[in-house]
Amino acid sequence: MLGPAVAVLAAAASVRAASCPDYSSFSMSPQGNASLGPLGLPFMRPAEECRTFKSPAVEQVIADMKAKLKNPDLARLFENTFPNTLDTTVKYFNKEQNLAFIITGDITAQWLRDTANQFAHYQALLPKDPELKALVKAVINNEARYIKQYPYCGAFQPPPESGLSPTHNDWNDGVTINPPINTNIVFECKYELDSLCGFLKLSRAYFQNTNDSSFINDDWNAAVKQIFKVIEEQSQPTFDEDFNLLSYYSWSGGNGALSPMVNNHGNNEPNAYTGMVKTHHRPSDDLATFAFLTPANAMLSVELKHLADVFNKAKVQEDVADNARALSKRISDAVWKHTVVDNIFAYETNGFGGRYVMDDANVPSLLSLPYLGFLDKKHPAYVATRKLLLSRGNPYYSRGKQFFGVGGPHVDAWDPWPMSLISSIYGTDNDKEITDMLETILNNTAGLGLIHESVNIYNNHQYTRSWFAWANSYFAEMVLDLAERKPHLILKDSKPYRLQD
Repeated sequence: MLGPAVAVLAAAASVRAASCPDYSSFSMSPQGNASLGPLGLPFMRPAEECRTFKSPAVEQVIADMKAKLKNPDLARLFENTFPNTLDTTVKYFNKEQNLAFIITGDITAQWLRDTANQFAHYQALLPKDPELKALVKAVINNEARYIKQYPYCGAFQPPPESGLSPTHNDWNDGVTINPPINTNIVFECKYELDSLCGFLKLSRAYFQNTNDSSFINDDWNAAVKQIFKVIEEQSQPTFDEDFNLLSYYSWSGGNGALSPMVNNHGNNEPNAYTGMVKTHHRPSDDLATFAFLTPANAMLSVELKHLADVFNKAKVQEDVADNARALSKRISDAVWKHTVVDNIFAYETNGFGGRYVMDDANVPSLLSLPYLGFLDKKHPAYVATRKLLLSRGNPYYSRGKQFFGVGGPHVDAWDPWPMSLISSIYGTDNDKEITDMLETILNNTAGLGLIHESVNIYNNHQYTRSWFAWANSYFAEMVLDLAERKPHLILKDSKPYRLQD
């Protein structure tokens, strides 16, 4: 039951919400005054009273960047995208309960992957804003409770304490999932390795920026224990030495799901042991072709090292830290051994010699390997792979007169995602490449001043998802990276700008 104070706040929020436009429709047409640049991008933030969370630290960054950015259209796009997660997606936050429910945008569910990325560009501000710090800590705690119970799932319903009703997911109807789920808690249960990595990333970034270890509670420890259990189970081959089937998770697809029926009774393609960890679905929520997704394993290797550092610095669970480091090395070694041929990373492999050379826009991707911290952008294998991925050598690369990039089967091969160009900018120090890609993103928002999921190469005013908070956050994070790494490209005074200063 909600306490009196919380009930009053909830009632006030309900009244406010009733008078505020739904951002799904709000984001589909130009709103406020136009920017002063040639694109005339609209102001797309909700009215102040309609924003779902307010942060003075975030507002200061917006003011700083608006004053510093050379291009008024870029300044407006940053102004719209940087606060989008806080402006529009905080559906529930109770500091006393240490719980927060964050939606992905136009889908009313909390994705582990999305939230890690939605908050990545705010982490450096946590020491400056106690309420924002409390919000992120509450997100971590809510996700720990989810993972403790359903470690194979990646998208969840509101916590019962919120009083918010669960959303029915039509795509789940008729799908058989093992282990079984409760749809009042789970919105979607596609096992995606990177979702667990996202939780680890959100947790360690919080600790790195606050030095506050109080998020490590019983639920969080239970969640981490479940993650290690999944790593162990999903490191196994399809068959043991006596050809007993080793199945710890299955998802049938079909029956109205976005995926067709999954072969081998929902277990997907067989795999051999490699030292890497399997996934069933990709970061795009699409079914994997082969079990070992290279960028997800790269991310897991990185996050396990960070997890070990958290344990060591917090002086807790030193034995778990040692195990995390050992697993990180095993996985990293396996990535280099099994996925790289002639300096080209495969996107997916199966341990039997099967390789799928492609990339998908969603992070973690091969293009995002430097962003993930797995390798340096100048590493020869990355340079060669990146060149191939941004060419016809990648089946999901496409180019039109106005837009180009990498897409994926989640939409189709001729609707690349702006997210892929953001990852590509992180993957180069070449000023011309960065400028060209940044201008391509800037010129392809369909006049709406927000980052969309995909943009059609034949008609750049045809796009998917007008409200996609992760993409907005990732773009703003990249602009801040350029403000520090390449200030001469975007800032008036060419002096580095850092959130930590």
